[in-house]
Formats: sequence, C-alpha cells, structure tokens
Amino acid sequence: MKKILQYLFEHKTLSREMAKEVLVNIGKGMYNEHEVTAFMTIYLMRSITIEELQGFRDALLELCVPVDLNGCEVIDIVGTGGDGKNTFNISTLSCFIVAGTGQKVAKHGNYGASSISGASNVMEQLGYKFKNQNDKLKKEIEAANICFLHAPLFHPALKTVGPIRKNLGMRTFFNMLGPMVNPASPKFQLVGVFSLEMARIYNYLLQQSDTAFTIIHSLDGYDEISLTNDTKVITNKGESVLTAEQLGKRMVTASDISGGASVEEAAKIFMNILKGEGTWAQNAVVLANAAMALNSVGHYKNYDEAYNAAVESLESGKAKMSLDKLISLQ
Repeated sequence: MKKILQYLFEHKTLSREMAKEVLVNIGKGMYNEHEVTAFMTIYLMRSITIEELQGFRDALLELCVPVDLNGCEVIDIVGTGGDGKNTFNISTLSCFIVAGTGQKVAKHGNYGASSISGASNVMEQLGYKFKNQNDKLKKEIEAANICFLHAPLFHPALKTVGPIRKNLGMRTFFNMLGPMVNPASPKFQLVGVFSLEMARIYNYLLQQSDTAFTIIHSLDGYDEISLTNDTKVITNKGESVLTAEQLGKRMVTASDISGGASVEEAAKIFMNILKGEGTWAQNAVVLANAAMALNSVGHYKNYDEAYNAAVESLESGKAKMSLDKLISLQ
C-alpha cells in the first residue's frame, strides 16, 4: 500500500487494473485501517477518474456473493447518499410503493455513513433480518415483491471499510460504488446522484451495461427527486430537466423532508408515510420517486400513469402490505 499511496501523492491516477487490485486486497484484509483511511482520503481531495471507478467496481463484483432471483426482472431504487441533506428514507419508501404495484424490487442498501439513517438502519429498526441466502431472498421477493440486500453481506470490501467510513462520517468513493454493484444485477435502476459530475460519470458507465437506467439529481444538490427544485433526469434515451410541479404536482421545502435526529425517528416517519399518515409534502416526494422508477420499467404509457399507479399503491395500503409481508417472513 505504501507504494500505491506514494504514487497517488504524486498526483497520478490508477489504471483500471491497479484500482481493481487495490480494492481486492482491501476486501481480503491485506491492509491496516490507517492505510485504508489514507487511501480513501485521497479521493476526498480530488475527483475519481472513470478508470478508477471501473476498477473498483470490477473488484467488488469479482468478490461479490452472487444472488439468483429466478430470472425476475427486478428494479433497484438507490441513491449514492453523501448529499449531506439528512432526508428521510425516500428511496427505501419508494421501493415499497413500487412493490405494492406488483413490480419486483431488489433493494441494495447499507448503513448511513454520512447520514443518520441509511436504508439498512431503518430496515433493521423495522425488524428486517439481513441475509444472503438465495432461497430466503427468493421467498421474500415471491411473497412480498421485494427483498433487501444489505451490502456488507455481499461485498467483503464494504464490510472491511464500514467502520472506517462511519468514523470519517464523510462521503467517500464507496458512495459512488454502491448503486453499481447490486448483487442481483437488476434489469432496471433508478439512481440518485449528489452532483452533475457524478451524473455524467454514471451515464457513461451505465450506457455500457444491459441496465435500463434513469439517473436523477435535484439541481440544489439532493441525490433524489426532492421537489425543492428542478430535477435533472438522464436515461438511456436522453436528458431533460423537469420541474417539481411536473414531477410531484407541487414544490416542497427542505424542512418538509427532514429525516429526524435518530434512527427511531426515521423509522417512525417511514411507518407514518406507509400507513397513509404522512404529510402531503412527504407523500409527494415519495410518490414522485416511485413514479419515476415505475416509468423507467416501461409498463406505463407515461410518467403521469406511473404516478397514478404509485398513488394507488400507497392509498390502497398495498405498499404497507408489502412491508408487513416482508417482515412476517423474518
């Protein structure tokens, strides 16, 4: 690692092969925590290159525990995190609304590194038991239309760096990797990113995959459709900027979508929304993200039709039934 660090301190960048080798070695526990911290810190000081990101992704996928969901065409709704906005668990809630429509979801998530409550924090609080056994995950997706993939159980490198990320408490390149290494290889992805630069990198990388993708970035810095500003939307077919009114029928304020001060508060907000007791602003944001996800699957004529399906899933209680069923299987 000392040679690698010296190389990077000289403002050089890693080739795809070098990047892969370093992350494979991190996953195998070959470096101490101080070396890994120094390595991660370099990428807090400069932008990551596409080659480096590709190499890191190659490493995670090579070491990954694979998931086989019987050929289900699943979607993942996932944000890079690290936008520093501390919103409630919008992506995870959207997953249950999507599952309530009958669309299969394989949600890839982790504990919050730079936020109070990541997807894994809230799922654990709600009673979900993390697992990586194929038969159990298949049973969940068949019965509840959704399974949850806790990233460290599938990616040894993420388990190794988890405590370091938490101690740093800042966005690292692992935030960028998360959405690209879902072990279920979803056919559809809604990916929220924290910057336009990241959106461009993801667009380049996802164009080379078989995934039908939609990348979203709120222009005021959220890694999801926040309805606090316009949203940049990038798909396999092109780019557009859509207003909050187009996406959620209304604008909201940052305080409307705050995630609370603890995991317990985050879980309470989560359940209130699923039970139909969320504020109009909370509901609007979740429905907009769910609608964008449903629209990307291609079963609906347009975004408005997908939005109506999301509303029906929430208001009929089907989204909550999906969660109830999932938790009952634990």
